[in-house]
Amino acid sequence: MLPLFDRNPTRKVPVATISLILVNLAVFLYMLLLQGPQLELFTYKYSVVPWEVVHASPLPLGVLREVLSYPPAAAPAKQVYLPLLTSMFLHDGWLHILGNMLYLWIFGNNVEDVLGHLPFLLFYFACGLFGTLLHVAVFPNSVALLLGASGAIAGVLGAYLLLYPRAWIYTLFLFFIVPIPAFIVIGFWIVLQFFGGLSSVSGGVSAGTAWFAHIGGASMGMIITGIFYPLLKRRRDALFMLPRRHWWQ
Repeated sequence: MLPLFDRNPTRKVPVATISLILVNLAVFLYMLLLQGPQLELFTYKYSVVPWEVVHASPLPLGVLREVLSYPPAAAPAKQVYLPLLTSMFLHDGWLHILGNMLYLWIFGNNVEDVLGHLPFLLFYFACGLFGTLLHVAVFPNSVALLLGASGAIAGVLGAYLLLYPRAWIYTLFLFFIVPIPAFIVIGFWIVLQFFGGLSSVSGGVSAGTAWFAHIGGASMGMIITGIFYPLLKRRRDALFMLPRRHWWQ
């Protein structure tokens, strides 16, 4: 199932969501301009490496030469905790970024509508950070690079699930576009993450899809939304009284 759009118009311009999408796209386009070792070193410098976070130290040069396709002559300077933020703006390929930005647009504008612009940004980064730290906790000795906005966006999905469980999500299913309630679309996605996470742990695989970053992000999104649900519910219900803005749903 691939969500394409929802029938859940917003009442305010989703400034934060649009800004996040534009920044992610700008960083990705910049990465396309880099070549060979430049791209690899840039990606390494701003990506999370679980081993580095746990040991509060960059990878030893010998290990780094095994990790990168273009072995560096000297270990590049790196702030190992800065990537906890910057890694959320890096993506590995067109499918990675387009899929993430599609999910962010479909679900982010409505969540931002309820939370407000600045709280939404804080919520987004909190979910992304928690998702990253959960992945690090599960794979503390991994030297595989962790990058992407998936953990933060998973938090947005978690919030949407609680705030708009019955919203219609128009989804590509097989060869047809069909409306499916949000609780089924997002619930199915969360179940897939759990099974993927269990498979990665049993197989000892820390590279590839960061299942636990998704699980952590979605969990934090639901926890925060659940804590503030009475307030957010009042805001959501009040929005229904305002004129609708059809910001492409």
